[in-house]
Amino acid sequence: MLNNKNQKGMIVFIIIAVIVVLVTIFKFMMPVGEAAPVERIVQKNNYRNPFSLLTNPAVQNKVTHLPGQKYIARLYIEGTIQEENMTYNQDWLLDTIDELASDPYNVGMILDINSPGGTVYEADELYLALLEYRKTEKPVYAYFESMAASGGYYIACAATKIVANRNTLTGSIGVIAGQSLDLTGLMEKYGVKSETIHAGKNKNMGNYNEPLSDEQREILQSIADECYEQFTGIVAEARNMKIERVQELADGRVYTAKQALGAGLVDSIGSFDDAVDLMEKNHFYGDKGVFVEDYKYQRDMSFYDYLRGFSSKIVPGKADSITGLPEAVEKIIDPELKYPAFIYEQ
Repeated sequence: MLNNKNQKGMIVFIIIAVIVVLVTIFKFMMPVGEAAPVERIVQKNNYRNPFSLLTNPAVQNKVTHLPGQKYIARLYIEGTIQEENMTYNQDWLLDTIDELASDPYNVGMILDINSPGGTVYEADELYLALLEYRKTEKPVYAYFESMAASGGYYIACAATKIVANRNTLTGSIGVIAGQSLDLTGLMEKYGVKSETIHAGKNKNMGNYNEPLSDEQREILQSIADECYEQFTGIVAEARNMKIERVQELADGRVYTAKQALGAGLVDSIGSFDDAVDLMEKNHFYGDKGVFVEDYKYQRDMSFYDYLRGFSSKIVPGKADSITGLPEAVEKIIDPELKYPAFIYEQ
């Protein structure tokens, strides 16, 4: 039986949940007024999912340059690079790059990167999309904020010039193919049994209920080595370096902006405005009239986001845990980030 305190908490939780549902539904039923002539709103929903209003809220992007005005796109790449999270959305980025490539008034792009990296697949997919954009003869520059490490640096290799903030940490050129947590000894000590029925001796590779064999280590290492070869090859081509020099630098460490400049991994140290000035000088004959338009993914809070946040206040520390294990252990057993990955992990 629940005590009075828990009953009151549950009642408050139900009331707030009902209010959030009603507000969410009301928000999307409200008529949308016409945008001003100088403003275009791009709104994207997942219409294939009947619950998209709750699980995949709209993403809006306001374009504020004047009609017919040339502009540079400032494309933000923030947070962990993966399919989607609160600050990053792969589909949105790819769609935005395609739209900018076909917009005759867009004359260039500056990547504003603040990321520790992420998955190999998404990082490479975005890198290739940016190379396609460059085929339109529009320049791509990169500006590094506090961190542009691993996959963040990988993506920046699509740029012809890289400007780093003086407090940037960058580099971390390396690969994590996967992680293995062997709990068999601990489980045996406490009489816990877990068995995965599988066909193929390496099908359960990396699972917590089976130790990693030497053969499996070699398999994971071969994946890491192949991704590493791809990463270092891209850096060598982008920075016009010999592969041997890149491999010397690419031991997984992070570099300060000053160290990265000395190693040839960035072109200069400065502010975002310095990056704009450099692009204007090199490509627009110093024209200061080129507008800079921000393109930043903004994810509205969904019903489930509100619900999850509220539940964590009622039962602190339980909202993110399914198994009840410590968060660090649970993330290794079932990580949010899928490997292999180009990521800087402190």
